[in-house]
Amino acid sequence: MDALSVAAATGFSLKTVRFRHASRMAASFGVFHVFMPIAGWLAGATIIWLIASYDHWVAFLLLIFVGGRMIYEALNGEEKLEASKVLSNANLLLFSVAVSIDAVAVGLSLYCEQVPILFPAVIMGVVTSVITFLGMHLGNRIGSFIGRGAPLVGGTILIAIGLRIVITHLLGL
Repeated sequence: MDALSVAAATGFSLKTVRFRHASRMAASFGVFHVFMPIAGWLAGATIIWLIASYDHWVAFLLLIFVGGRMIYEALNGEEKLEASKVLSNANLLLFSVAVSIDAVAVGLSLYCEQVPILFPAVIMGVVTSVITFLGMHLGNRIGSFIGRGAPLVGGTILIAIGLRIVITHLLGL
């Protein structure tokens, strides 16, 4: 759901979402949603304690950073943002890590239950890719109706997602 929300908020803020934009984000999110649970599964009980206490803070800070940049750029004159800025390699990496970092815990849980990881990880990646692709297009269509304020709303949504991640982890939900 984080991937869908981030994809929709990103699409919301862009002037146009082309097939290649949505495909690029979908592929990145999908690949991360395959490899992060595998990493968690492989880590097993050995090193997961290294990231478990702060993974939510990493996702929170990444989304605050990217959402804040979107708001800043929107307030400095751009009505809608260019895909090349929002979907730069650096931003795409930040988005991908932020939305998939909790998948490490899923992989660890599957390890603890002695569930083989490959099939569930591939399913997670495919589903994430599809909803990311659709979310970007849907978000862009909705953002077209809103117009000038769409990047502000999109950046605010990314920050809200980051807040939700950190609050749910802190409250143990």
